[in-house]
Amino acid sequence: MTERLEERLGHRFTQPALLRQALTHRSHSTPHNERLEFLGDALLNCVIAALLYERFPQLREGDLSRLRASLVRKETLAELATELEVGDYLRLGEGELKSGGFRRPSILADALEAMLAALYLDAGFAKVEEVVRRLFAQRIAAIDPERAGKDAKTALQEWLQGRRLPLPLYTLRAAHGAAHAQEFEVACEIPALKIHVVARGASRRAAEQAAARLALDALEAKS
Repeated sequence: MTERLEERLGHRFTQPALLRQALTHRSHSTPHNERLEFLGDALLNCVIAALLYERFPQLREGDLSRLRASLVRKETLAELATELEVGDYLRLGEGELKSGGFRRPSILADALEAMLAALYLDAGFAKVEEVVRRLFAQRIAAIDPERAGKDAKTALQEWLQGRRLPLPLYTLRAAHGAAHAQEFEVACEIPALKIHVVARGASRRAAEQAAARLALDALEAKS
């Protein structure tokens, strides 16, 4: 039943129960994935730290730490889990199923970390490193050292201040979904440069960050 997910991960589990537990939310049954999530979080941080250390030998500790935090944040992990279609395999309780828990960023992110722990217990650290390296390859390759460790809003603000331009305007346009699983829509405007972008996120802050990233992309396209 999980064959396609295992193909995407690039690993066939010799202990299928580990993967099943990694995909089991506490609302469904025990054993659930919370302990695996704890282990997976530590493994992920270790591998990402090593990859960044290798990729950016010139960066200082503080910049590397900020970069790691941006890569292992909930939103990024949820995006990766969505790309793997993890939501199709989650084992959720009835309440979570009805409320769309298979799309909730926190549940998806936790499941991905739990899956990394399951990989470690089934095949060892080298397999975790291989999978994380592949999953994060494009994101790490796309990092701009000039903005190393800075979130999108900070990078956009500094870019504008450096050119003595007004700061961007962020406007909440809408909030969709039930209170416990909302999605926010935020616009980012830079009138002086005729830039207007809209993005969504699981929180207002996440939506603002996503909009700032789109604005930075628009600036790069203009240059």
